[in-house]
Amino acid sequence: MAENKDIHISDAVKHVAALLIVAASVVAFYVFSDSSLLFRVLGIVIAVVIAGGLFFLTEVGRESGAFLKSARIELSKMIWPSRKETTQTTLVIFVLVFIVGVLLWAIDLMLAAFMRNVIY
Repeated sequence: MAENKDIHISDAVKHVAALLIVAASVVAFYVFSDSSLLFRVLGIVIAVVIAGGLFFLTEVGRESGAFLKSARIELSKMIWPSRKETTQTTLVIFVLVFIVGVLLWAIDLMLAAFMRNVIY
């Protein structure tokens, strides 16, 4: 029982440490505003990678990693459309959007003409 409590406390400490690392990197980004933007962005990226690594060392992180792994497996099982099917579908959508646009434009012209006749 004490072991599980220690593990949860350990995980909580890791979560807080990860949040503090990210928060410190954001603060440093603005504190060192006179430094190069490249170095400041790299600092944030490195801090996020370190915080992510720390997060994935916790139980929640391991469960999240397992979920991502299973999602990737399921994604590989999907049947994706071929390039030809994708191109044809895209062309059909473009044509339909053009046709609907022309129809809406024509309706707008008719309503504008009607309103001009009603007003004058």
